[in-house]
Amino acid sequence: MTVATGNGTGTIQFSVFELDLRAGELRRNGSKVRLQEQPLQVLVSLLERPGEVVSREELRGRLWPADTFVDFDHSLNAAVRRLRDALGDSAETPRFVETVARRGYRFIAPVSGAKQVQPASAVALEPAHRLRWWILAAALPLLILAIVIGWRAGRSSKATGTVTSRRLTANSVEIPVLGQAISRDGKYLAFADSSGFYVRQIDTGETHSLPLRKGFDARPAAWFPDGSHLLATWVEDPTKSPSLWEISVVGGEPRKILDEARSPSVSPDGSQIAFLAGPETSQGIWIAQSDGQRPHRLLLELGSFVGQLAWSPNSKRLAYVTGKYRHDLYTETRIETINLADGSPTVVLVQAGMDPGIAWTRDGRLLFSVHEPSPSQDDANVWAIHIDESSGEPLGPRQRLTNTTGYTGDMTLSADDKRLSLAKYTLQPDVFISEVRTPDFKLSRPRRLTLDERSDFPYAWTPDGKAVIFGSDRDGPYHVFKQQIDRSAPELLVGGAEDANGPRLGPDGSTLLFLSQRTSGDPLHKVKLMRIPLAGGPPKLLLEDVNINNHQCAREPSKLCIYSQITTGEQTFYRYDPETGEHSEITAAKIKDADPYAFNWSLSPDGKVLASAKKVGPQKELLVRLLSVADGSQRMLRVDAWAGIGSLDWAPDGKSIWAMAYTTKDTWALLNVDLQGKVRNVLEEKNIRLGWAIPSPDGKRLALWESSGSANVWMIENF
Repeated sequence: MTVATGNGTGTIQFSVFELDLRAGELRRNGSKVRLQEQPLQVLVSLLERPGEVVSREELRGRLWPADTFVDFDHSLNAAVRRLRDALGDSAETPRFVETVARRGYRFIAPVSGAKQVQPASAVALEPAHRLRWWILAAALPLLILAIVIGWRAGRSSKATGTVTSRRLTANSVEIPVLGQAISRDGKYLAFADSSGFYVRQIDTGETHSLPLRKGFDARPAAWFPDGSHLLATWVEDPTKSPSLWEISVVGGEPRKILDEARSPSVSPDGSQIAFLAGPETSQGIWIAQSDGQRPHRLLLELGSFVGQLAWSPNSKRLAYVTGKYRHDLYTETRIETINLADGSPTVVLVQAGMDPGIAWTRDGRLLFSVHEPSPSQDDANVWAIHIDESSGEPLGPRQRLTNTTGYTGDMTLSADDKRLSLAKYTLQPDVFISEVRTPDFKLSRPRRLTLDERSDFPYAWTPDGKAVIFGSDRDGPYHVFKQQIDRSAPELLVGGAEDANGPRLGPDGSTLLFLSQRTSGDPLHKVKLMRIPLAGGPPKLLLEDVNINNHQCAREPSKLCIYSQITTGEQTFYRYDPETGEHSEITAAKIKDADPYAFNWSLSPDGKVLASAKKVGPQKELLVRLLSVADGSQRMLRVDAWAGIGSLDWAPDGKSIWAMAYTTKDTWALLNVDLQGKVRNVLEEKNIRLGWAIPSPDGKRLALWESSGSANVWMIENF
């Protein structure tokens, strides 16, 4: 067994895993993974030669002495299966261990620390390597013939092992890449960050800053075929959507093409532009001439999000990823194509967890990105599927192209399909604690509470204010945890195979109410509202309804609890009994809007007022609705100077509201708004997303989530 790497650390890293060769231990995010000796030996063998096929015979010789009598095939299969289970991998869609039919196995994920790993018998094996090269040289004519035959059989048979990727930018967390596009000839990358707008020669790395007037913070989106002009978006007014501009890379003033347009895509011949317009939760697909003239809408996606647009090679169709909002997550994702002649859409693929980036190659493949299964759900990789341009329907199975970490953003292709640029980014929400100094509502610098590398969202405090209750996907599905503010690790409150999230305290503070839902396979999206003693015990089902998206309770002496349900064009509110689950509609509270998912709400501690606001901007005027639960009367609270309100949560004394707000210029802020509309900006972050803030029962602390991460551009070749 190999005992050390060339750097002396004795460790090999891949994805979120680390293999300690000296201790013989596998760890995920620092936690030890239970792995038996034979699966461990299989992993070590594969990591000694990452990317190469390790034959079944080699593994047999390593795992069992020559005089050992076992059912070799069955035992090896079992060892590989246990290894995959430990890694969260699968044989059907491998991310780490790939089966090579009738030969063996290959480790396909990027590995750090493995290049220097040398088997103990490396010197003795040298003659065998020479013999292998001699055989290869002798067989070269046959090899060339096989390559020609394989190429003629179709480019769709490309092996995923030939795909290469490299990073084109190296921006830090503090200065993420905000937009990117590769030129049609594949020679240049245009990208922007908060420091400026740049054009980089890909092969040499030579980079030039494009001189733009001060304040013109444009982001590149697509190149025109001439190679000297590109499309970019710019947020002129924080209360409006971006505008679309044409920029010359050889000099001259930028020229506005369209107002309030985003995600532009240039047709292959450069004569047309496709773009999105409208609210983010109700986006329309539009077409215009390349100069912005004669815009017309093709399709309106009510209550959906629409990702990047990709033109078909013959310019007769557009492809895009779309999906329904569910609990603020894009879980019902699918790929559609739309016929530009009649506006009719065709569903290509339904797949949970797709990112918005998409591209359409000249040979008829759609490139798209899908999130990995647990425990690698924070990673997404590029896949390909062939499409019939005439019908927009799929032809054959999909094919994996990459094995990398991080989310995937917009994709752009060179005209010859040899280079694909894509944004890769990480996004990690964590729970932070901040002290609140009264009466001026000054905050201490937030201190990170959750130290894992998963998504953590706070929802409540324990009644004594000493622990935060939060939801986290650190186990795969979302589960409910409690963590003392002076501790470094949490304890599990609610686990299981289903997603359990949105934990809230009942009116008396002794019970925990949460939402539970199957992680997949439920087309009706039924959500269970569950009850469990905070001190521990079995959960109890209170009620079940479709598309429950939020719930909250008042505090004693009030007994009021409310949940909301999303349906097409409206958000409906119900009062429910936290003991029996009996419920009835609060008719006066109903919100009717084309974008019902865009509204956030919070119930006052005394149960008398329901506050709600539209959380998706931009808006010219920000209004918070304060509705009397008793009689249905309402008044509007005006909040100035911000483009959108992301969340609302009442202060414990009921005299003010904590609101997370944002501008479209990458700035997020935590506001305290009193009931007369006075706004205090208590925390502001640039390029770091802020979520919501949950006050402790005494109002002296806040549990909030901040999401940090990086964003850079990668290039994929040989796909």
